[in-house]
Amino acid sequence: MDRKIEQIDQWIELYAQKLYNRASYLLNNPSDAQDIVQDVFLIAHEKRTTFQGNSTPLTWLMSILHNKVSDWYRQKYKKGIQVDLDSFFDHDNFWRDHEGVLLDWTFYEQMENETFEEYLDRCMEKLPARWLILVKLTYLQEKKSQDICQEMNISKTNYWKMLQRSRLQLRECLEENKK
Repeated sequence: MDRKIEQIDQWIELYAQKLYNRASYLLNNPSDAQDIVQDVFLIAHEKRTTFQGNSTPLTWLMSILHNKVSDWYRQKYKKGIQVDLDSFFDHDNFWRDHEGVLLDWTFYEQMENETFEEYLDRCMEKLPARWLILVKLTYLQEKKSQDICQEMNISKTNYWKMLQRSRLQLRECLEENKK
């Protein structure tokens, strides 16, 4: 058996769970996460001769994973996701009063059975799909705004508005969960 193939088998044993955990967190869907991880190892197998060892195998595999997740979101985005802005504007198209959005954030210290991450995940699921993609690309994949604007085919102004609205909605949701 080829030494590089043996190496891929070792990587599967060592890193599959870490890759799955990251994919699951980024995609919020166990089935899609499994598919992405399988794709990562298929690509690693196909490109095994290009791995020079300049980084750790996990770093290389994670970069493949992040590219696959970006592709997944790009495909999902191209399917025409609708964004509902009604929660932010009143019937006269003015910003709704968001008093209380800037309330004290010490509530996470009061949580007993759930972690802050579980609350946040539940709130993220409530975001419109397009906003969720933007938040994940910005904060979880730490992509630059310029790259995200290009990938999502949106203006920089639209990017910042969507990101701000996402943060407001997340904050509002988190505040509701503390009650």
